[in-house]
Amino acid sequence: MSITVRFFASIRERLGKSEVTLDSRGLCSVAEVWEQAAGVPRPAQLLAAVNLEYASLDSPVRDGDEVGFFPPVSGG
Repeated sequence: MSITVRFFASIRERLGKSEVTLDSRGLCSVAEVWEQAAGVPRPAQLLAAVNLEYASLDSPVRDGDEVGFFPPVSGG
């Protein structure tokens, strides 16, 4: 029973880690995954994905999911 959490770009650099695995018991939302995996306040412009699909912070998570966190994407 686990959730894989991946951090990308400046989020990865800020936290000093690229991936963690969490016990999925008791985790209901993407926001709860961030709180347990990162251990620091959420950045204002945090983006998330669950199983490679954009997700909101209140999106549900389940055992076996992969949750990714990354900063806003910009381009020109």
